[in-house]
Amino acid sequence: MAVQLPIIFAERMKGLLGDEFEQFMKSYEQSPHAGLRVNTLKISLDQFDELAPFDLRPIPWCGTGFYVPHGVKPGLHPYYHAGLYYIQEPSAMAPVELLGVQPGDHVLDLCAAPGGKSTQIAAKLQGRGVLVTNDIHAERTKALAKNVELYGVRNAVVLNESPERIAGAFPHYFNKVLIDAPCSGEGMFRKDEDMVKSWEHHSVEKCVLMQRDILETAAKLLAPGGTIVYSTCTFAPEENEAMIAEFLNLNPDFVVKDIPAAAGFAPGRPDWVRQMLPETAEETDTVLDQTRGTARLWPHLLEGEGHYVAVLQHRSESFAEVSSITGEKSEIESRVHEDQTIAVTQPLSKADRKRERLMRTESRERNDRPARGGKNEGRVGRNNERDTRKTNRGKGRGTEQVNIDPITVYQQFIEDHVELELFGETVFYGDRVYQSSVGAARLEGLKVIRPGWFMGTVKNGRFVPSHPLACALHSNEAKRMINLASANGEAVRYLKGETLNIEEARVECKRDAAAKGYALVCVDGYALGWGKWLDGVLKNEYPAGWRWTSV
Repeated sequence: MAVQLPIIFAERMKGLLGDEFEQFMKSYEQSPHAGLRVNTLKISLDQFDELAPFDLRPIPWCGTGFYVPHGVKPGLHPYYHAGLYYIQEPSAMAPVELLGVQPGDHVLDLCAAPGGKSTQIAAKLQGRGVLVTNDIHAERTKALAKNVELYGVRNAVVLNESPERIAGAFPHYFNKVLIDAPCSGEGMFRKDEDMVKSWEHHSVEKCVLMQRDILETAAKLLAPGGTIVYSTCTFAPEENEAMIAEFLNLNPDFVVKDIPAAAGFAPGRPDWVRQMLPETAEETDTVLDQTRGTARLWPHLLEGEGHYVAVLQHRSESFAEVSSITGEKSEIESRVHEDQTIAVTQPLSKADRKRERLMRTESRERNDRPARGGKNEGRVGRNNERDTRKTNRGKGRGTEQVNIDPITVYQQFIEDHVELELFGETVFYGDRVYQSSVGAARLEGLKVIRPGWFMGTVKNGRFVPSHPLACALHSNEAKRMINLASANGEAVRYLKGETLNIEEARVECKRDAAAKGYALVCVDGYALGWGKWLDGVLKNEYPAGWRWTSV
C-alpha cells in the first residue's frame, strides 16, 4: 500500500524533481529495504558468513552491511542478543562509511541515539582511540548506552549534553565528528509512517536553527585537519546544501570533500537552493557550488531511504601531523599499560549521604568482615601509591579490622576470571567501576551516562561483574566459559533467564581455574552474559531488563 504523502511535500518535490518525480513517487509503492550490519568487534565477516542464519545480499556502500530478505526478522535470533549484528536501514550506513574512521582516531558522534552509527564507528576503531557518543535527550540515552554495551564497545564514553558544553570540555579534541542532524525526516516517510504524521510539527525552519548551531559548535570540537560528516534524512535543500554553504561561508578553513557518484549516490543540488532561496547572500552564493560534491541518496535510485551527506574537511595540518609536531599523544595512547585510578566525586542525594553515615558507623563497630565498598568514594585514591590494605584497631575489642580496598577487590577479580589487559583509567562512580579512555578529569561537570566500559560494582568487599563486561569479552578472554548451542534452544532458555543444568565437563577452564564460579556464557562461541556454575547447575546472571520476551 502506497504511503499517503503530505500534499505540500509532494507539490514541492514535483517542482524540484521535474521529470524524475513520477519515478520518485513510485518508490513509495514499494516496501522499505531492511538491512543488518555485521559487528566486527565481535565476529569477522568470514566467520559470520559461516554462521549466518539468513540469506544475505551485500549493500554496495558498506562493506559490513547486508540486505535482509523481506519478512525475515533477525532480531528473533540469539545472535542478535550476542551483538553479532546491528539491524540498520541501509542508507543510514553511508555517513559513517564516508567519515573514514581509522583505529586510534578520536571520534565524536554528536547526535547519536539510538546508537547504530556509534556502534559502526566503534567497529572501525577496533578498540583503539576514543569514541564519545552523545545525545541531548536524556530518555534517548538509555537506548544509546544499551547498544554501546550490547555491541561490546570498550572505548566509548556516553554523554547527555549540549554540543556547547561538550566543546568546553573537549576543545579541538576530535579528528572525526559525525553530525546526524535533527531534521524534518522527509526521507523516512516510506519506512515510518509516523514521520508523515509528525512532519508538520518538525518544520524545516525549526530544524535549520538547530542544525546551524550544531554545525558551528562542531567546528570548535574538531582538531586541525579533521573531518566533519554532516548528514540528514530529509530532502529539503534548506537543511542540506543551503546549510553547508552557510557553514563554509562562516568557516573558510573548511572545504567540501567530494563524494564519488557511485553506488547510486546522486550529487548535491546547489541549483535548488538558488531556486528556492533567491535571497541567498552573495557571500554564501560563492561557496554554494562546492555543495555539488555532497551526496543525495534517493529511494528511487538505490535500495534505501532518503539521505543527504556532506564531508567537510579542515584545511590545516592533519591530526597526526599536529600530534607529531607537539609531541602530544592521545589520552588512550599515553595511558595504555598504566594502572591509574581516580575517583569521580558526584553530588550525593540525601538518601546516599544517610547510607554513607550508616556504613561508616557499621565499619567502626564491626571488625569481623571487610568494610563495604559502597558509595564511600573518598576511600579511593587518585593513584596507586597509597596502601591497598588498612588496619585499624577495632572499637573496644582489642582486635584488628582489615578494610579491603575496592581497587584491590576489582583487580583481583579481573586476575582470577579473565585474561584482559586493562587500558586507560580505572574510574569509580560511587561503587560502580569503569575503564575510561578519556579519564575522569575531562568529564567533570558534564552529564555522564557512561564514563567508559562498565566493569561492575564493588559491594560488601567483593566485586560483582557487569553484563557489559561480559558483552565485550571474547570467549578466549574468559578463564571459565560455557558454550550453548543456538540450534537446540538452550541459548534461548538462557536468554529467558532460566536456570540450566550443565555438567562439569562442559565448563571450559583455563589452566588452574576451577569449574566453580562465574563463567562467560556463549552461544556458538560468542558471549551472551554471565552465569555462576556450581555442582552441575548454572545460575543465570542474565539481566532481567535484557531478557528474551518473544515466544
